[in-house]
Parts: sequence; C-alpha cells; structure tokens
Amino acid sequence: MMGWTTRHYRYFFRLICKKALLYTEMLTTGAILNSPQRDRLLSFDPSEKTLAIQLGGGIASDLARAAKIVEAYDYSEINLNVGCPSDRVQSGCFGAVLLKDPTRVADCIAEMCAAVKLPITVKTRIGVDDCESYDYLAQFIQQVSLAGCETFIIHARKAWLSGLSPKENREIPPLNYNWVYRIKCDFPHLNIVINGGITCLNTAQEHLQQVDGVMIGRAAWYNPYLFAELDKLISPLDTSIIPNRLSIVLHYLPYLEEAFMSGENLTHLIQPLFGLFHGVAGGRRWRQKLSEILQMGNPLKIKEVLQEIY
Repeated sequence: MMGWTTRHYRYFFRLICKKALLYTEMLTTGAILNSPQRDRLLSFDPSEKTLAIQLGGGIASDLARAAKIVEAYDYSEINLNVGCPSDRVQSGCFGAVLLKDPTRVADCIAEMCAAVKLPITVKTRIGVDDCESYDYLAQFIQQVSLAGCETFIIHARKAWLSGLSPKENREIPPLNYNWVYRIKCDFPHLNIVINGGITCLNTAQEHLQQVDGVMIGRAAWYNPYLFAELDKLISPLDTSIIPNRLSIVLHYLPYLEEAFMSGENLTHLIQPLFGLFHGVAGGRRWRQKLSEILQMGNPLKIKEVLQEIY
C-alpha cells in the first residue's frame, strides 16, 4: 500500500509477527531505474524478511531491468501490481488499467521471468470497467500464467477507473469471493491468494479452506495487533511468547529514536503506532497523545505517554 507499508511500518510489524509474508509499498519502474536514492528505496532491515517487493509499471523492458536491480537486494518475491485503480497509475499505464491488456501483462511477466530467478507474482482484481465477466478473468489468468506467473493475489472486487475514487474502489464494488474460489478450482496448479475486505484471522482461516493464501491489507494498518497470534497459528509448536502491546512499543522506541536522530520523518516513524491499541481501553487517548507528540516534534515523550495511560 503506497505510503503505508514503509520500512518503518514493516520493522514495527515484525515486533508483532515474524512469519507473515510482507509486501513493500508499490515502487514504480521509473523510481527504481532513475532515482538517485535507489539504495534508500530498496534497502531494508534484515528483520523485515520474508519480504516481497511490489512493482508498478507497464513496459516489459523497464520491468525486466528493474527486476534485475531488485534481485540484488535479497527480496523473496517480485510482485507486479495489476490492481491499483488510482488516477496516477492510470496516467502511467500501470496498475488496474493493465487488466484490460492481458497480452501486455503476459509480455511483462515473460521478460521479468527471463531476467531474474526470483518468483514473479501478480496482484490483480476480478475485473475492470466493462471487462467484468468470470470468463474474462479466467482468460487473463490463463494467458498470464502461461507466461510464467504461478501465484496470483486476487482482490475480490472489480475496479472502476472512472467515476470512483481509490477509496471508493475499495468499498463500493461488491466483493465476489466465489469467483476467486472458482479460479482456484479451475487452475488447481496455481497458487491463488485472496484479498479484499478481510479483517480478522478467523475469516482468513475460513478462506484458506478454498484458496492457498490470504492477503490482509488495511486491517494490518488500522489494527496490527490482530496478527499477534498468527505465528502460533502457522506453527502450533512455536513456544515463543505472544508479545503484549506495551512491550512492542518499548522495543520499537529505540529504533524510532535512532531513526529520528538520523533525519527520518517523524510522522512516518510514529504512524505505525496509532493502531496498536485499537479496540482496547485507552486507545483513543493514545492516538490523541501521539498526535500531540507529532505536533511537538518530540518522540521522547512516547514512553511517558505510555506510562501515563497504561
């Protein structure tokens, strides 16, 4: 998620959960190929692994070049975004608009697969604008999989590229999980991961009766502690102690303070903490105090606030 799953958020999240596969925010091929701060864009803390990088682009040669650069940074997967409906990606001819052109997507996947050894995956939707039949989705999956993609992460909503904002595209088009289930039935040899509107682990486990994986996006931002028990669900014999919220903050603070002193943006550093006390007593006051700390520009106050509320 652009501007959300930053390296600071990912470091914070790993204090809660070690085993979930994490994804970067989408990085465009232009940023990777041309940015003078390329290393800053692509480097990450070892604790963030296992980590996949998501690319935005629609020119096969550029994606192949970007994938080759990315491969040197020890990511576990390269994901091509074919689902984002924002105006920015439409004007750049990438994201959900690519769903209208499966031949181009297949060409992109083929060149990326030829360029690197990392698995190349696709994040997409069940349809876009008038391309909204199950047969169209199945044909897209068929064509792109033949080019070398073996894993598809499918947001179970279609995208409207005109008339709806990105936020509305996450809420207004109805969810159709059955189409994703059907894709898994029709393509049993592929890894199918479901996404969209999933906000708890119980629901995720229900989906896993039908598909190979579950991606949770915004719920991981607004309520990150819901993942606290995921490691034990994945590995029932895991004897590690589930971290409590207070210990998570205390372990994150040294990282936050060091990054702030080295010039990192304080807003980006504090944002991951806002949802940690979601749904528990004192949560609203915690968020209010964090907002005040941002206005003061003094992260050293966070520990004091934590002790005051909890």
